[in-house]
Amino acid sequence: MIVACALLLTAASARGQSNSTQADTARTAHAKAVSDTTSPAPGAAPASAVDPKPAPATPIDAKKAELGGKTWSPAWDKLIEELIPPAMLSSAVPRDVRKFCPSFYRMSDTDKRVFWAYFFQALAGAEAGLNPTTNTRHPQMAKLDKVTGQPVHSEGLLQLTFEDGKVYGCNFDWQRDRELPPHDPGRTILQPQNNLGCGVRILDNQIIDQHKPLITSHSYWSTLQPGTIAYRVFAKEMSNPPAACEKPERPPRLKGVTTADVHGTAQDAKAQ
Repeated sequence: MIVACALLLTAASARGQSNSTQADTARTAHAKAVSDTTSPAPGAAPASAVDPKPAPATPIDAKKAELGGKTWSPAWDKLIEELIPPAMLSSAVPRDVRKFCPSFYRMSDTDKRVFWAYFFQALAGAEAGLNPTTNTRHPQMAKLDKVTGQPVHSEGLLQLTFEDGKVYGCNFDWQRDRELPPHDPGRTILQPQNNLGCGVRILDNQIIDQHKPLITSHSYWSTLQPGTIAYRVFAKEMSNPPAACEKPERPPRLKGVTTADVHGTAQDAKAQ
């Protein structure tokens, strides 16, 4: 467990080193000019057209349930599945998605949405240990956030910044959040629906708008940059994708275990 925690801390640090250069690159990308990430992103299927269901549990989700820590909420699966735009269900998704989900292009749209819910769960596990109120300042980053005017902080499940909100049109409100403590769950940037919704937009920009691979040295997140310690942490979390992906090396102890199972077990343990 100590080694796992160390890897997570190293992953967050590695992401910080890359973020200073990635933010400037992101500004030249096609911005998502919609102000409210609590509603479906542009092009996303309406909620009535989606049949959301819990994704499988990542290794860190199962481990945290055993240790009494914060687990991934099945409600976040539903949120992501409803926000995934049609292009992320199509053949426009880069071919390296098959590294994690060999049958992606043959799956139903419902199963593809479940895969993306699992993908973001794994990303949040590698980035923030599934803790939605994580707020990290990387001392090695001298860059100032152009929205806050302060040193860049990486926040929430996907370790995003207020500057990202401006670039991608996400529902982050610095004027409101500045009045709240750094780890207050009421901060707009820490609220899962805003943080995860913004993450969907960032990934959509990478793989659809910019036509870049899923795993690339140009990704916003160092966890999706090959050859980094952060990527190795992420890849480990991707070891239990949905059964429809037909990935053979699924850990036997996690086979058939969903985020709902893990969350329920954790809640029962707390109640005892």
